[in-house]
Amino acid sequence: MSDQHQGLVFSCPAPVANSGIIRLGHGSGGKMTTNLIERVFLPLIGNDILNLLDDSALVTVQGTTLAITTDSYVVSPIFFPGGDIGSLAVHGTINDLAMRGAKPLYLSASFILEEGLSIEDLTRVTASVRQACLDAKVQLVAADTKVVNRGAADKLFITTSGIGIIETSLAPAANRAQVGDCILVSGDIGRHGIAVMSCREGLDLETAILSDSFPLNDIVQAILTNTSSVHCFRDITRGGLASVLNELASASKVGIEVEEEAIPVHPEVRGVCELLGLDPLYVACEGRLVAIVAPGDADLTLSIMKKQLGAEGSAMIGRIVSDHPGRVILRSRVGGNRILDKLSGEQLPRIC
Repeated sequence: MSDQHQGLVFSCPAPVANSGIIRLGHGSGGKMTTNLIERVFLPLIGNDILNLLDDSALVTVQGTTLAITTDSYVVSPIFFPGGDIGSLAVHGTINDLAMRGAKPLYLSASFILEEGLSIEDLTRVTASVRQACLDAKVQLVAADTKVVNRGAADKLFITTSGIGIIETSLAPAANRAQVGDCILVSGDIGRHGIAVMSCREGLDLETAILSDSFPLNDIVQAILTNTSSVHCFRDITRGGLASVLNELASASKVGIEVEEEAIPVHPEVRGVCELLGLDPLYVACEGRLVAIVAPGDADLTLSIMKKQLGAEGSAMIGRIVSDHPGRVILRSRVGGNRILDKLSGEQLPRIC
């Protein structure tokens, strides 16, 4: 949509979702992603397990419940403050397994290499994959390599799959939130997206903002070992905290209300967002989770989280309500309310 007035051209920044071709916005984790999934993928390959759209799928094999997940990583640049595409791929796959309460066991990886990628960079990324697996106590047991023509990829893409074992009687799921539940977040939000963007754009920051990329499995296991009242886990990735809350509200058919003042945001992340006109609530993380917990165990769960490496900044940010099912309401610092909707397009492309 555009208009002209006195020689100026005004354009709508949101991409057209139904233009008949794939846009970057289809990878945002927002409305365009949801539309693509519902329009193309679920009608053709959907089934009772896939249609749940959880972070990982649960299957039972000879009486044992396993979690399975797969993901691809196309972050640009492939090295960024606090991580790289290798550690990111391992962390992201482990985290998707952990969100169902699974203990991650094994990973596989496929490396898509662009002609011209330096052996030094590939070696550095591969070493990072190895170290991330060692740190998280998982094994990478299968791998594949393909090389494509120069210009057919952006240096390096990685696709990973993971498998883990479910040891709890009732696994957390996106559709299990209940009215009255409390909403916890495991730390400050938006650092991964801003770390990648600052590196990509060459921003001259006084202090480098490091990605929050981190494996969440130990945090989840500590929670599940000490309480049985966690109804949902969700890691905050594409689309940021706002998109995750919308997914949970939609899956559980409940309303969500969060307090803006309670949501932890690093001051430098907030400053960069203000400079670039971004909303930190929509900026990606790669080492943060949302936990939805029965109210009676919320304080206990929060105290457990704060004792875990990588979750020291955990906070309680809101509640599940019966009003406005499927919607997220943000109570602002100044006392007003606004609907916190999903992204219409892509705020920061190629973040993960």
